[in-house]
Amino acid sequence: QVQLVESGGGSVQAGGSLRLSCAASGYDSRINCMGWFRPVSGKEREGIATIYTDDSSTWYADSVKGRFTMSQDHAKNTAYLQMTSLIPEDTAMYYCVAASVGYGYCRGDWRYYNIWGPGTQVTVSS
Repeated sequence: QVQLVESGGGSVQAGGSLRLSCAASGYDSRINCMGWFRPVSGKEREGIATIYTDDSSTWYADSVKGRFTMSQDHAKNTAYLQMTSLIPEDTAMYYCVAASVGYGYCRGDWRYYNIWGPGTQVTVSS
């Protein structure tokens, strides 16, 4: 059973940067998609970035496109979310997720993801 643990959250001022890490323990060869979600008002969970692990292709929500970058390190079984130009609206608990999905489905629909980490808090002050 794969387990995910996030780290790297914290408090920053607007305009600052943070890098979140998601370490995966255990191994499941079927897992081919990892991502980051956060809860937002009006939506249960907003998918903000995903990476298809087979070819490292990424997807981003419009709200973070150009500011956030997701990457992975296969050797460390770790995914990263580099967040720059942070704004107060980015304040949230950030959850790392993983799933086995078909190509093209590694996007922001939370219903495809069956493995969730406990989350790491990001707070951006103005």
